[in-house]
Amino acid sequence: MKKKKVLLLAIIVAAIFSFLWLDAGQWLSFQSLKNSIDELRTHYDRQPQLMSLFFFAFYVLVTALSLPGAAVMTLAGGAIFGLFWGTILVSFASSVGALLSFLGARYLFRETLEKRFAAQLTSINEGINKEGALFLFSARLVPALPFFLINLLSGLTRMPAATFYGVSQLGMLLGTIVYVNAGTQLANLQSVSDILSLPILLSFSLLGIAPWLGLKARNLVASRKLYSNFKRPKTFDKNLIVIGAGAAGLVTSYIAAAVRAKVTLIEGHKMGGDCLNFGCVPSKALIRSAKAAHQLRQSAQYGIENTDGRVSFKDVMARVIKVISEIEPHDSVERYTKLGVEVRQGQARIVDPWTVEVTDSNGRQERLTACSLVIATGARPAIPEIPGLNEVPYVTSDTLWKTFSQRSSAPKRLAVLGGGPIGCELAQAFARLGSSVTLIESSDSILNREDPEVSTYAQKTLESEGIEVRIGSQLIRAERLGDANILHLRTPDGETKVECDELLIAVGRQPRLEGFGLEELKIRNARKLPTNEYLETLFPNIFAAGDVIGPYQLTHVAAHQAWYASVNALFGRFKKFKVDYSVIPAVTFLDPEIARVGLNEKEAIAKNISYETVKYDISDLDRAIADGNARGWIKVLTHPGTDKILGATIVSSNAGEMLSEFTLAMRHKLGLQKILSTVHPYPTWTEANKFAAGEWKRVHAPEGLLKLVERFHQWSRG
Repeated sequence: MKKKKVLLLAIIVAAIFSFLWLDAGQWLSFQSLKNSIDELRTHYDRQPQLMSLFFFAFYVLVTALSLPGAAVMTLAGGAIFGLFWGTILVSFASSVGALLSFLGARYLFRETLEKRFAAQLTSINEGINKEGALFLFSARLVPALPFFLINLLSGLTRMPAATFYGVSQLGMLLGTIVYVNAGTQLANLQSVSDILSLPILLSFSLLGIAPWLGLKARNLVASRKLYSNFKRPKTFDKNLIVIGAGAAGLVTSYIAAAVRAKVTLIEGHKMGGDCLNFGCVPSKALIRSAKAAHQLRQSAQYGIENTDGRVSFKDVMARVIKVISEIEPHDSVERYTKLGVEVRQGQARIVDPWTVEVTDSNGRQERLTACSLVIATGARPAIPEIPGLNEVPYVTSDTLWKTFSQRSSAPKRLAVLGGGPIGCELAQAFARLGSSVTLIESSDSILNREDPEVSTYAQKTLESEGIEVRIGSQLIRAERLGDANILHLRTPDGETKVECDELLIAVGRQPRLEGFGLEELKIRNARKLPTNEYLETLFPNIFAAGDVIGPYQLTHVAAHQAWYASVNALFGRFKKFKVDYSVIPAVTFLDPEIARVGLNEKEAIAKNISYETVKYDISDLDRAIADGNARGWIKVLTHPGTDKILGATIVSSNAGEMLSEFTLAMRHKLGLQKILSTVHPYPTWTEANKFAAGEWKRVHAPEGLLKLVERFHQWSRG
């Protein structure tokens, strides 16, 4: 394939070079046309079909090779063939030539550019998919824009060839008619510039923006139609109403209050949402207690007399509740009231695009109006539909804290359904707290979004701590027999069963959409709440953020989205911002931790993005050796031949803390050489980042220059 591309490129270059070397441009000049027009008309009178065919083929060739002279050729079409037949010849020849130029650029360069600039082209192609035809049509209407450049650049995008041809045929027609008609009056023209006076150029430019004005008008009409069934209040109680006081809702309301907007935050359950009450905070408190117990059992390696690390499960759960209570004031009604947020506790229901009805615990109802609304209702654990599951008492990552808080010991036999981050974290924690754990995952690996080596390492780590990991096992039926729960699994080797005392379901989370009036307004579908790139729902004044929309159900992403939701809701009439997911870090809090930002190899291969890898082994890090925890690695993906970071994966103790340096570098487009040139304190875990950058530098050392330096040193020694 590469040979064919090289051959085609060579033919094109040779053709262009021949055109320039032979000074063929003089044949396509305005003066040359005027001098030879009588002869050309004579040829046409004698052999009209042959002349038409030759003109068509030559026009296609000039356009396909992006040679100068298309404007003169168009004048010639009118001068030789007249307005009607000249317009037909030129219109189709120019479109066919443009298509060949488009296809040539696509065949020769698009694959290479997509590999090199994958991230940038992704957003461009998304825009092309939405409004590419309209943009091309507008560009074709403006003669001041170089048509050959439009052909070449369009070929580098994902625009369908049929769309390109059809839009080009239509978009260039008006300009073609103007030029061909001018050609019929060739004798009265002194130069090509006489055709397009300033008023005509302005007229074409106005025609070019007309489709966009039409689109705006269409959107305005659609918006009016969308709101036509509702009566817009003349005045509003608030600038913004936020539904849900989880991470997204808290940050949204905080930002609104900070810019002096009048904002009301409505929460129907607990302030702080899932993260504080059921997710991040309690799970990390539990993981820390479990890690402490595990470290005590490993104390001999630090020269400390062995201890069995006996666990008081009741005290562990009491500590979890205590941690929640200590962090709770950060998300409390009192704090946000002091920040300028009006907090209402009750169930919210959207009545119309500007009105929210709040029902408090006593059943009292009140209606509030606002210019904009933000839906931040979060997500809840997904429960699969499995025969017999309702007969088995199970817990989720939401309910286990209350269920287990009064128990004196951890579940004796715990089955965890789901091998994602939540399932793996809790499986390891409960195993360290004394449970016999079986982890069940239906796919062929746990943590299946990670690279295979990461998933395999995580599985071996869990198995080394006594956890039975069953991958490729699908739960098909559950039943309760006496005090035991029986889980029937379908595996590659046939059906089998697992007996457990407790079942923890951790197969993912689904948006919390019911009970907020979303169905009545038709702004949700069966399973999700669609939003555009500005986080707008079906109604442009109703936004959504956080786990309720995804695509990453992470607390820090919810907070990230909250900035866009709040700013677009309050100031979108002046300027709207597209939410940016280009640099999103994530951490799985196993021991050792797994932290990642950007691409891993699995994603890069799936997206056909070229990359190089550099890897640093944590076993070589002094601080890791001193801490007795020298395991794991850092793997960085870079753009081929450069130090530009495409992604970083860290498997190590403190990986979550170490990752921030790579996140900062990617966010601000700093390469590995910047990390290498930064002084890191010794001995610290973050030195590993510098050493990883050093590995890249070693691999990309300038060998030619180093040989010259070596010779210089030899010469210096005499």
